[in-house]
Amino acid sequence: GQVSESYRIENYPGLSTTNGMDLATKFKEHAESLGVKTIEFLEVTEVKKTENGFNVKTDEATYFGRTLIFATGAKKRKLGLLNEDKFRGRGVSYCATCDGAFFIDKIVGVIGGGDSAVASALLLSEYAKKVYLIYRRKKDKMRAMPAWIERAENNEKIEMIFESVPKELKGEEKLESVVFDQNGKNIEIKLDGLFIEIGTVPESELAKKLGVSVNERGYIKVNEDMSTDVPGIFAAGDVTTGSNMLAQIVTACAEGAIAAESAYKYLKKEEYHENL
Repeated sequence: GQVSESYRIENYPGLSTTNGMDLATKFKEHAESLGVKTIEFLEVTEVKKTENGFNVKTDEATYFGRTLIFATGAKKRKLGLLNEDKFRGRGVSYCATCDGAFFIDKIVGVIGGGDSAVASALLLSEYAKKVYLIYRRKKDKMRAMPAWIERAENNEKIEMIFESVPKELKGEEKLESVVFDQNGKNIEIKLDGLFIEIGTVPESELAKKLGVSVNERGYIKVNEDMSTDVPGIFAAGDVTTGSNMLAQIVTACAEGAIAAESAYKYLKKEEYHENL
């Protein structure tokens, strides 16, 4: 998930600094040490309600559960520009951690004004010779933590450009430049790579097909116990409206713990009624 794509993590209790891949690996190893069976690299294609639970179908097998916890997270939001899909993997990327090393001594741009955008720019500065951090509003409207912004400002490889909105991705077989609208004037910047960090879209489609309610942005509505409005279905993490929409690893972990405990209580309650 998004944890593994995180460049540097400094807000997880007990760890002064770590990276996403290491933390994700530790999460997995810890769970497996407690007897959890992990099934990787399979896409869930369908989830169906049954008489006494849920069937989760993948390309290879179908798994049954009495309860279901959606921890499907969120995917990166696209710009929605022509050629965006054409140039994906040919200059356009949504993951600096995954693709940064392909741009050694190149010129790259990062679009966005949040923590992920600034963190991506900082990571890319370790590879690229020049990094443009481009935001559609003024500097004081950036959502990134001030400490991250200060780091970017003090990095000689990073140039910050404000009040600029991407309009066109140009190139033949790969990305060559990007045209921006800067206060009504077009500017074109030659780039070898463009990293898009403009927020996320919740992965809630499977939940919606089961009748689970979502808010106007598509996030799964949850109660304090992380239950949804469909009995037996719970949700946790970035896909939910929980924790006041604070999308951090620590809040996702907390929601996961609550969802697991709530699912357990739900099963015990069902078991009690079955035995009456």
